[in-house]
Amino acid sequence: MVLATINGGFYKLCLVLHILCAIVGFGAVFLNGIYGQQMKARMQAGRGAEALGIYEANLTVSKIGEYFIYAVFVFGFALLGLSDSVWKFSQTWVWLSVVLYIVGIGLSHGVLMPAVKRMGVLMREMLAGPPPTGGPPPQAAEMEQLGQRLSVVGPVLNLILIVILFLMVWKPGV
Repeated sequence: MVLATINGGFYKLCLVLHILCAIVGFGAVFLNGIYGQQMKARMQAGRGAEALGIYEANLTVSKIGEYFIYAVFVFGFALLGLSDSVWKFSQTWVWLSVVLYIVGIGLSHGVLMPAVKRMGVLMREMLAGPPPTGGPPPQAAEMEQLGQRLSVVGPVLNLILIVILFLMVWKPGV
Protein backbone atom coordinates (compact mmCIF):
# COMPACT_ATOMS: atom_id res chain seq x y z
CA MET A 1 0.00 0.00 0.00
CA VAL A 2 1.38 3.38 -1.00
CA LEU A 3 1.01 6.08 1.62
CA ALA A 4 1.48 8.89 -0.89
CA THR A 5 2.77 9.65 -4.35
CA ILE A 6 4.61 12.68 -5.64
CA ASN A 7 1.36 13.88 -7.18
CA GLY A 8 -0.64 13.33 -4.00
CA GLY A 9 -1.87 15.98 -1.61
CA PHE A 10 0.09 14.76 1.41
CA TYR A 11 3.36 14.77 -0.55
CA LYS A 12 2.64 18.26 -1.87
CA LEU A 13 1.80 19.49 1.65
CA CYS A 14 5.17 18.18 2.90
CA LEU A 15 6.89 19.82 -0.08
CA VAL A 16 5.26 23.17 0.73
CA LEU A 17 6.29 22.82 4.39
CA HIS A 18 9.85 21.83 3.36
CA ILE A 19 10.17 24.91 1.13
CA LEU A 20 8.47 27.21 3.66
CA CYS A 21 10.81 26.05 6.43
CA ALA A 22 13.79 26.63 4.13
CA ILE A 23 12.63 30.16 3.32
CA VAL A 24 11.98 31.08 6.95
CA GLY A 25 14.95 29.25 8.47
CA PHE A 26 17.69 30.08 6.01
CA GLY A 27 16.21 33.49 5.33
CA ALA A 28 16.55 34.28 9.02
CA VAL A 29 20.31 33.67 8.95
CA PHE A 30 21.47 34.23 5.36
CA LEU A 31 22.21 37.94 5.87
CA ASN A 32 23.65 37.70 9.39
CA GLY A 33 26.93 39.18 8.13
CA ILE A 34 25.16 42.49 7.53
CA TYR A 35 24.02 42.52 11.15
CA GLY A 36 27.62 41.86 12.15
CA GLN A 37 28.85 44.80 10.08
CA GLN A 38 26.24 47.05 11.68
CA MET A 39 27.25 45.92 15.17
CA LYS A 40 30.92 46.52 14.43
CA ALA A 41 30.25 50.01 13.06
CA ARG A 42 28.27 50.96 16.15
CA MET A 43 30.89 49.53 18.52
CA GLN A 44 33.61 51.51 16.74
CA ALA A 45 31.49 54.65 16.96
CA GLY A 46 31.14 54.23 20.72
CA ARG A 47 27.49 53.22 20.49
CA GLY A 48 27.84 49.87 22.22
CA ALA A 49 24.29 49.76 23.55
CA GLU A 50 22.97 50.00 19.98
CA ALA A 51 25.36 47.26 18.88
CA LEU A 52 24.16 45.04 21.71
CA GLY A 53 20.54 45.70 20.72
CA ILE A 54 21.26 44.61 17.16
CA TYR A 55 23.10 41.56 18.48
CA GLU A 56 20.21 40.51 20.73
CA ALA A 57 17.58 40.99 18.01
CA ASN A 58 19.67 39.04 15.51
CA LEU A 59 20.34 36.27 18.01
CA THR A 60 16.61 35.91 18.70
CA VAL A 61 15.73 35.74 15.01
CA SER A 62 18.58 33.29 14.35
CA LYS A 63 17.42 30.99 17.17
CA ILE A 64 13.91 30.92 15.71
CA GLY A 65 15.37 30.30 12.25
CA GLU A 66 17.40 27.40 13.67
CA TYR A 67 14.23 25.40 14.41
CA PHE A 68 12.95 25.93 10.88
CA ILE A 69 16.34 24.81 9.52
CA TYR A 70 16.01 21.56 11.49
CA ALA A 71 12.48 21.13 10.13
CA VAL A 72 13.84 21.41 6.56
CA PHE A 73 15.79 18.22 7.19
CA VAL A 74 12.79 16.42 8.71
CA PHE A 75 10.45 17.39 5.87
CA GLY A 76 13.14 16.47 3.33
CA PHE A 77 13.27 12.92 4.67
CA ALA A 78 9.47 12.84 4.79
CA LEU A 79 9.45 13.72 1.10
CA LEU A 80 11.81 10.84 0.37
CA GLY A 81 9.53 8.45 2.19
CA LEU A 82 6.39 9.78 0.56
CA SER A 83 7.77 9.82 -2.99
CA ASP A 84 6.91 6.16 -3.70
CA SER A 85 10.64 5.57 -4.42
CA VAL A 86 10.82 8.26 -7.11
CA TRP A 87 13.45 9.95 -4.94
CA LYS A 88 16.00 7.70 -3.26
CA PHE A 89 18.81 8.29 -0.82
CA SER A 90 21.15 6.65 -3.34
CA GLN A 91 20.61 9.49 -5.82
CA THR A 92 23.55 11.89 -5.84
CA TRP A 93 21.49 15.01 -5.23
CA VAL A 94 19.89 13.48 -2.14
CA TRP A 95 22.89 12.02 -0.33
CA LEU A 96 25.15 14.95 -1.25
CA SER A 97 22.54 17.43 0.03
CA VAL A 98 22.35 15.49 3.30
CA VAL A 99 26.14 15.46 3.67
CA LEU A 100 26.37 19.19 2.98
CA TYR A 101 23.50 19.91 5.39
CA ILE A 102 25.28 17.95 8.15
CA VAL A 103 28.58 19.76 7.42
CA GLY A 104 26.70 23.07 7.62
CA ILE A 105 25.05 22.16 10.91
CA GLY A 106 28.46 21.07 12.24
CA LEU A 107 30.09 24.37 11.24
CA SER A 108 27.19 26.30 12.68
CA HIS A 109 27.23 24.52 16.04
CA GLY A 110 31.00 24.02 16.25
CA VAL A 111 32.32 27.36 15.03
CA LEU A 112 29.69 29.99 14.27
CA MET A 113 27.36 29.81 17.28
CA PRO A 114 30.12 29.62 19.93
CA ALA A 115 31.81 32.66 18.36
CA VAL A 116 28.54 34.59 18.22
CA LYS A 117 27.73 33.78 21.84
CA ARG A 118 31.23 34.80 22.94
CA MET A 119 30.84 38.12 21.13
CA GLY A 120 27.69 38.79 23.13
CA VAL A 121 29.57 38.15 26.38
CA LEU A 122 32.37 40.49 25.29
CA MET A 123 29.96 43.26 24.28
CA ARG A 124 28.21 43.03 27.65
CA GLU A 125 31.57 43.17 29.45
CA MET A 126 32.56 46.26 27.49
CA LEU A 127 29.29 48.00 28.32
CA ALA A 128 29.43 47.05 32.01
CA GLY A 129 32.94 48.31 32.65
CA PRO A 130 34.33 51.83 32.72
CA PRO A 131 35.46 53.26 29.37
CA PRO A 132 39.09 52.42 28.68
CA THR A 133 41.80 55.04 28.89
CA GLY A 134 44.70 55.07 26.49
CA GLY A 135 43.46 52.55 23.97
CA PRO A 136 40.80 50.06 23.05
CA PRO A 137 39.28 47.80 25.69
CA PRO A 138 40.90 44.38 26.04
CA GLN A 139 37.78 42.71 24.67
CA ALA A 140 38.13 44.54 21.35
CA ALA A 141 41.01 42.34 20.11
CA GLU A 142 39.13 39.13 20.86
CA MET A 143 36.01 40.51 19.17
CA GLU A 144 38.07 41.30 16.09
CA GLN A 145 39.40 37.74 15.96
CA LEU A 146 35.90 36.32 16.38
CA GLY A 147 34.63 38.66 13.66
CA GLN A 148 37.30 37.38 11.28
CA ARG A 149 36.27 33.79 12.02
CA LEU A 150 32.63 34.65 11.39
CA SER A 151 33.50 36.45 8.16
CA VAL A 152 34.84 33.13 6.84
CA VAL A 153 32.31 30.68 8.26
CA GLY A 154 29.23 32.73 7.39
CA PRO A 155 29.94 32.86 3.64
CA VAL A 156 30.93 29.16 3.66
CA LEU A 157 27.54 28.31 5.18
CA ASN A 158 25.81 30.48 2.58
CA LEU A 159 27.75 28.72 -0.20
CA ILE A 160 26.74 25.32 1.18
CA LEU A 161 23.11 26.44 1.08
CA ILE A 162 23.46 27.63 -2.52
CA VAL A 163 25.06 24.32 -3.58
CA ILE A 164 22.23 22.37 -1.89
CA LEU A 165 19.70 24.53 -3.70
CA PHE A 166 21.39 23.80 -7.05
CA LEU A 167 21.41 20.08 -6.23
CA MET A 168 17.70 20.12 -5.48
CA VAL A 169 16.83 21.98 -8.67
CA TRP A 170 19.09 20.07 -11.10
CA LYS A 171 18.95 16.69 -9.28
CA PRO A 172 22.18 15.10 -10.55
CA GLY A 173 22.13 11.32 -10.34
CA VAL A 174 18.45 10.93 -11.25
